[in-house]
Amino acid sequence: MQTDQILRTSAPPVDAATAAPTPGGATPGGATAPIARAPGNVVADATAATGAADAAGATKQFLTFVLGEEEYGVDILRVQEIKGWERATAIPNTPDYIRGVMNLRGAVVPVVDLRRRFALDSTEYLSTTVVIVVKVEGDGARTMGFVVDAVSDVYNVATEHIQPAPDFGARVDTKYIRGLAVVDDKMVILLDLDRLIGLDAAFAAADAAADQRIYESGATG
Repeated sequence: MQTDQILRTSAPPVDAATAAPTPGGATPGGATAPIARAPGNVVADATAATGAADAAGATKQFLTFVLGEEEYGVDILRVQEIKGWERATAIPNTPDYIRGVMNLRGAVVPVVDLRRRFALDSTEYLSTTVVIVVKVEGDGARTMGFVVDAVSDVYNVATEHIQPAPDFGARVDTKYIRGLAVVDDKMVILLDLDRLIGLDAAFAAADAAADQRIYESGATG
């Protein structure tokens, strides 16, 4: 299976290349085989459907993805592209969760490993690993890539069903959590990308380094 495909998972990522599906879509181990869909089509179709969903009621669409055993979601309107993992160019003097920058059709985009950013156990990148390219706003609009274990699905969530993040006290920062939603009997953590980026000075440093590479490329071109 190509790494730039979207995988819908109901459990931790399954490598469809090694899990032969049986009739009914189940793998020999009993798990549901991932359903591969072209990323461009999923994002475009979901974005086009957002207006209709909003017209039917106060709903938001979220693209969900897997990190470890948990599922997270981001506003589908922020998603620009989903692509397979490719090695990024490292940037000196940045935290390990900033993997570097990548060239996206001539644009230099900072790449962040969300698993490392959230202090989860590290794991090797698999065929399901993807980079979600998103638009982030704050001091100014910017484009960034987030490395995740796998893409899961696109969900319509009624705004009234989004619960605020629990208060864990001053020692635990939950400012970048937009809220929690229960979808198909599972908890999805909804992220606020603007806060996630805006509250971390390292992201600004990575963004400045990306701008410097663009400048140097133009100067030597």
